[in-house]
Amino acid sequence: MMETLFGGVLTNVIEVYRIETIASEEAGGGVIRRIMVRTESLEKAKERALKVFSLARRPQSRDPQIEAVRVLNGAGYEVFSISTRE
Repeated sequence: MMETLFGGVLTNVIEVYRIETIASEEAGGGVIRRIMVRTESLEKAKERALKVFSLARRPQSRDPQIEAVRVLNGAGYEVFSISTRE
């Protein structure tokens, strides 16, 4: 968790991450869903991405077959990803 001094008081820095679910090539490819997550750390965003990946891979999921889930930071850079190829 990052903390910063703001007006003489230590405060937690909240960051925004975007979690994207990516379809497999057989399902047309591309981003299926985007989720915005506000959290205090990249680790919490990774945990959420792993949960999204797990839920999307379940047989009863109504989404097209997914290939990957990735996490992008506020600047749009990929900071974490998980794929069915791993």
